[in-house]
Order: sequence, then structure tokens, then C-alpha cells
Amino acid sequence: MEYLPAPAAPAQGHILCCQCGVPIPPNPANMCVGCLRAQVDITEGIPKQGTVHFCKQCERYLQPPGTWIQCALESRELLALCLKKIKASLSKVRLIDAGFIWTEPHSKRIKLKLTVQKEVINGAVLQQVFVVEYVVQSQMCEDCHRIEAKDFWKAVVQVRQKTVHKKTFYYLEQLILKHRLHQNTLRIKEIHDGLDFYYSSKQHAQKMVDFLQCTVPSRSKSSQRLISHDIHSNVYNYKSTFSVEIVPICKDNVVCLSPKLAQSLGNMSQICVCIRVTSTIHLIDPRTLQIAEIDGNTYWRHPFNSLFHPKQLEEFIIMDINRVHEKKKGAGAGARSNKHTLAEAWVRKTSELDTDHQYFCCTHLGHILNPGDLVLGFDLANCNLNDEFANKMNPQHIPDVVLIKKSYDRSKRQRRRNWKLKELERDREASDTDDERQYQDFLEDLEEDETIRKNVNIYRNADIPVESDTDDDGAPRISLAEMLEDLHISQDATGGEGAEMLT
Repeated sequence: MEYLPAPAAPAQGHILCCQCGVPIPPNPANMCVGCLRAQVDITEGIPKQGTVHFCKQCERYLQPPGTWIQCALESRELLALCLKKIKASLSKVRLIDAGFIWTEPHSKRIKLKLTVQKEVINGAVLQQVFVVEYVVQSQMCEDCHRIEAKDFWKAVVQVRQKTVHKKTFYYLEQLILKHRLHQNTLRIKEIHDGLDFYYSSKQHAQKMVDFLQCTVPSRSKSSQRLISHDIHSNVYNYKSTFSVEIVPICKDNVVCLSPKLAQSLGNMSQICVCIRVTSTIHLIDPRTLQIAEIDGNTYWRHPFNSLFHPKQLEEFIIMDINRVHEKKKGAGAGARSNKHTLAEAWVRKTSELDTDHQYFCCTHLGHILNPGDLVLGFDLANCNLNDEFANKMNPQHIPDVVLIKKSYDRSKRQRRRNWKLKELERDREASDTDDERQYQDFLEDLEEDETIRKNVNIYRNADIPVESDTDDDGAPRISLAEMLEDLHISQDATGGEGAEMLT
């Protein structure tokens, strides 16, 4: 009789698996891990494959139902986005760990390695590791779809200024470029007296309107038109229109204030010169150097117009000039300008040099004018003023001539100009020869006015060589040191895109 050897006794503190008989430490299921996994799959019901939608244009991922978010590869945001797609299935297990498995960036695959736990037979806790694979599918988001379809917009900002000269618009264009307010626009269209900005959302249009009201004196109004209405979901689709009107006053305009407004500004003269337009209108009295600032609200309560347009500027020659160092202030007079010098000058038109006819005037340009200089100004003595306030003034209080700015050789200034500005990409109407002259006027204003220049990004033009100052005729210029100050280079060291004046 042959005896079979008795099975080995389990080690002390161990039991036999009820399925395969392998000695194991005691557990509530009385099964080894292999048998327990064969009997129970805790990942059952959890999808092992899925899809995520990616927009190639803006490089954003779709977070259902309709939100697009920016996520980098293997980022925390992308991990959260992928886990949300299987969140309902993970509610029956406990998520212990989650991470990415490296895949080729161009493979259109995202793999997650998940570790989960679940209580199984008789309270035993089973832990399991598995992989979920996502396929990246391309889908254009709504914002990019609207950008590609040029005419699909939800809001438009119509900026208008009822003037002949576009100096304020050129200045506004540089402010928009500096603060990058043009990035959300679908389209920019240039018309005769303004610009139209098209947006895909009303919020972006409202942001532009708020920016305009803070940078230029203006007023705005809005309206909206119903496009469609879903009676089931009670969703309305509107197209909004914002109309922004900028005050019709530009730099170097001669204006006539109302008596009430002139009195409220410190009893200054009604005939004033606009020396600058920023968030307010900066005026100066050429007789006393008294200055004042008028915001948009004040202007619309007491409106006034320009007496002349830039084409009516005439050239005068300084015959004699006498600087006035002390001028007695009148009662209730306001602040005076420290950057200008009051002077009394005798001038003659260059078109009347063969005559002895001279004009006497007071000017605020005494710090830059000398006998023999050429200066541009307006002739009030030989013109008909069609203005309600000027027609009611005492003729003795109306000056014969108002000098605006010193005249330099424009062609020489253009040759020496070794800097340039960026422009907005926009749909233009037929170009006018007068637009180029107005743009050159704006560039000259930047060279002459440091205050405006601080708000503009100026780029060095490497195509124009730097000239010496030996033959300088005294025309104001932007120095090379000023252009290079706080220079920021983001792409290369050639002064290309990104080399901007950060002020």
C-alpha cells in the first residue's frame, strides 16, 4: 500500500486560498489576489477609450457642453478635463492616482494611467491599475469660426469724429496698438469719418467703448437688434451697435468758447488754441498763456466748434518779436503754461512780401520764434467767421492773426526721420492724397510734443541711416537715445516685431 505525502502545512499565521489552495495571509475573501481579480473586475463599467476635441486655430480643448479652455500637454488642466469625461463611471470606485503616459505629440493620442480601489467580497479592498486612451479630434471652436467667416459678428463699435483732420484718430490708433485692444476684433473697417470695429461678443465691444471713453473725450450710445429667438429655451440672439462720437476738435485748431464757459475757466479769452487732445481738450490763450482742460462732459454741455480747418493755414514771416516776461494776471485768472513764452510779434504774409502790410499779434510761441522765422497761422482779420460766439464778440477782442506752429522744411524732416509707427490692419476705402499729408502732420506733432510721444510705441527704422546734426535746421527730432530707452526685444535683436517703446 502506497501512501501519498501529506500536503505541506501552511506557515503559521497563513491560510489556504479557497480557490487554488495557495498559502496566503488571511483576508476577508479567503482568496489570493490572482483568484480575486479573476472573480471580480473593479474597472468594469469604466470606459477605456474616449475622445477630446481640439481647435487647431486657437489651440484650445472643448470642455462640454460649450466651453473652450487653454491646456498644455500633460498639464493639470488637461488631466482634469480628461477625468471629467469619465467622472460618472469613477463614482463607484475610489481614485487613488492618475497620471499621463508619454505619447508622441503628433500621434493624436492621450493616455492616462489610473489607479483605483474598491471594496469587494466580505469587505476586502482590491486595488487595480488600468489605462484610458483618448483620441484627439479636430473641431473648430465658435470664436475661430466667426473669425474665419468675416461677416459673422455680434457687436460693432462705430467710432466717429466730424472733423476734416484725422490727427485724433492717428493718436487713438497708436493707443489701441499699445494696449492691444485690437486682438479680439473680427474686422476693422475704415470709412470717411471714422472706424468700425466688429466683435464676436458684446463684452469685447463694451471693453473697447470703456477704453475710448478713458482715452479721448467722447460720448457713446448703444442699441441692439433682435436676430432670432428660441421659444423653447427662451434664448435671444441680438446684434449690438455702440456709437462713439469723439469731440470735433483736433490739435492746432483755433476755437471760440462761449462766454459762460470762458468765464468758468478762469476768465480766459474766448479765442483759444488747442495744443493737445488726450483724455481732455488742452487749450491755451495766446494772449496770456492761460491754460485749461475740458473733458468730454463739459464739452457736450457747452459745445464749441473750430473756426478754421488745417487747409486754411497761411505762412507768415516774423519781422520783429518782443518777448513779454511779466504779464499781470486778471481777476480770477487760472494757471499759466510754463512750457511756452508769451511774445508780441510783427508778422507779414509770405504771399504779401511785395507790400508793406504787417500784422501785430500776441503769441505763445515766443520760446521758439526769432526774426526771420517762418510760422504757420490763421488770418482772422481778412476772413468771415461763421460762428455764433465769434459773431457776438467785440471786434477789438478778436486778434488779427493767431500763430499756430513754426514752419520747417517737410521734405528734409522726412528724409531724417529714422523711426516709424505700426498701423492697424483694416479694410480701407480709396486712399486720398490728403491722408498722407495729415499723417505727416501727426508724425511732426509726435516730434514736437513729448507729452503725446510718451503714450506711443515708437520703433526704430533701420533702413534710414542716422545723420549728423551739423546741418540741422533746428527742427525737433526724436533722439536715438530716446528710441532705445526701455527697448524690449521679444523675437530677435534686429529691432523687429516686439522692439517697442515701453513707457
